[in-house]
Amino acid sequence: MQFFGIVIHQSSCPSINGKGYDFFITRGGAIIPSIEQTDPLYIHICLEGDFSGHRHTYTVEEKEQFFLLNKLVLQLAGTFRFQRDDIFPHTVSCPGAFFPWSQLVISAEDRYH
Repeated sequence: MQFFGIVIHQSSCPSINGKGYDFFITRGGAIIPSIEQTDPLYIHICLEGDFSGHRHTYTVEEKEQFFLLNKLVLQLAGTFRFQRDDIFPHTVSCPGAFFPWSQLVISAEDRYH
């Protein structure tokens, strides 16, 4: 099966309602896969939380969540040959205006920050 990319969500998005994603990453450090495939064209990843507000720092839990997101994205990118341009927000407001896109690692050469 070939996918066209990855779509990132936040759990505070009103259209999520506990469904609509292939992986859910908790603040507690767990990656929970969906029982059913969400979309035949894209892989959807939802992060627990709300990234719509400006912040200067992140909690330890949020940093762990981003680390797990990076590991998952890196694994999926390797499997499906995704490039940086193959990662998309769910909507203009999801995963939030202040989601830390610059912290995503899509290539092993980029390394973790």
